Amino acid sequence: MNVIPYKGDFELITIGMGPGEMLLEGIQEAIKQHDIKNGVVISGIGTFKTCRMHYIMHTDIPSDNAFYTLEKPLELTSVSGIIANYEPHLHITVTCGENEAYGGHLEPGSELAYLAEIVILKCNEHKLIRKKDGVGPSLLQADTD
Repeated sequence: MNVIPYKGDFELITIGMGPGEMLLEGIQEAIKQHDIKNGVVISGIGTFKTCRMHYIMHTDIPSDNAFYTLEKPLELTSVSGIIANYEPHLHITVTCGENEAYGGHLEPGSELAYLAEIVILKCNEHKLIRKKDGVGPSLLQADTD
């Protein structure tokens, strides 16, 4: 486990997106435009026309992922994650109707139906990076460079 404390400047970046926009791609553009090297996605809601995600298939290392696409009206009830060295790692939860819920890792090509509202806490001078640890996943660590 890596605990990476930070005491410093913060900025709040709020993103409003509309019909037909791609959620992940829009967040990536905001990261670029606002120079968000490191931050936290602290809130996100909206609606999807098409949603692309993946989830893990087993707990062995290396992992295998199952990718899936939902093409129906969906409520985005949550998006959260960490931005480390300009790279977002985001998970979402979506619902459809009264008895369906889906969750997983947000993938490119997720098209909004009506809107999305996302809030990012930009952590100025916080130094984060993801580094590969052998055959395992890239793990979040303090960037000491």
